[in-house]
Amino acid sequence: MVDAQKKIWAHSGDSHFLEPENLWDDILPAHLAARMPKSEKINEDEELITVDGKSFTWRLPKVMKPREDGKPSMMEISHRPPGARDLSARLADLDEEGIWGEVIYASLGMWEALITDRELIRISAAAENEWKASEVQGLAPDRLVPVASLPLRNMDDAVAEARHAKEIGLHAVALPTPGMPNSATLDKTIEPLNSEAWEPLWDELEDLELVAAFHIGGDPGEHTAYRGLGGAVLNYTNSTYSGQRAAMVMVASGALDRHPDLKVLISEGGASWVPFLGDRMVEGYRQHSMFVKPVLTRSPKEILYNQVYCSFQHEESAIPTFTACGYRNVLWGSDYPHLEGTFGHTQKTLHELFDDQSEEVAGRIMRGTFEELFPHVSVPPNG
Repeated sequence: MVDAQKKIWAHSGDSHFLEPENLWDDILPAHLAARMPKSEKINEDEELITVDGKSFTWRLPKVMKPREDGKPSMMEISHRPPGARDLSARLADLDEEGIWGEVIYASLGMWEALITDRELIRISAAAENEWKASEVQGLAPDRLVPVASLPLRNMDDAVAEARHAKEIGLHAVALPTPGMPNSATLDKTIEPLNSEAWEPLWDELEDLELVAAFHIGGDPGEHTAYRGLGGAVLNYTNSTYSGQRAAMVMVASGALDRHPDLKVLISEGGASWVPFLGDRMVEGYRQHSMFVKPVLTRSPKEILYNQVYCSFQHEESAIPTFTACGYRNVLWGSDYPHLEGTFGHTQKTLHELFDDQSEEVAGRIMRGTFEELFPHVSVPPNG
């Protein structure tokens, strides 16, 4: 049992940081920095987005707009922790909350995906990863695990950048969760995740022992797919499905079967869906066996259970997923500094989740699973 009076220390499989506003100017030559994504608010409802000389107007989601009642917006709340942008203040926030190691995703990904010029995205990804290694991970190499960017417009470039990421000491790479194939806003200039075009990257990630990290979100067109009654809950729930699709595609396509040492992390999508998805895929594999391609050497559920890791923040059912369903690759995540996360109540959340659990269960979910993915991270003070 976990001591209810003691401060709990845990690793986090999901967190975020806000890049400095002048990052591109600092890390790229001026002629390239000028072509990188920039946004300018033009009124209360719209931003002007400029990418590589092209501009378009983006309508702000409701959660990013100032509230009429004067209360903070979701965006303002998510930016409130001191360490959200100030990396020197980040460790103080983590120490106060009881978070030791953490996987950190960038915030630029949405706009970086709009860059279509191969050379621009190749050079900028390399420069950004250098900055992550020195300025983020360098702050606490045994605690902070920033996820590397990859230039996915060309698979040779992606493979080369994965090698570069490994050389500079990064431990995971960010990959886009797949949108629905029939989505009107799906980026069709990047090969589908189940395409053989990705095989060189899977080869390289396995050889380099880099974690393939997917954060829920997927196709931006899905973020606010619902309107009207129930829209807030529907959109929030819908956001998790892209992580499930990523796991499903990596298993069904044979990518993980062909690369048994490749590890996949699905961040912020919860964990209790894993047993259901495994059972469903086994059923499909069995009942539709005459159509299945490729033929797998292991059960889809076995592959899913062995190679896919999932983080959650508040999900009570994640624990019986571990204890009753036998899925052991469950890890906790804070989602710092976002509104959906645990900032300000991390200790309360951890105690509510784990005070009644055995040390084996609590230790595995709060620390052990993370350390299995990232063995270079040091042990927390009470670990």
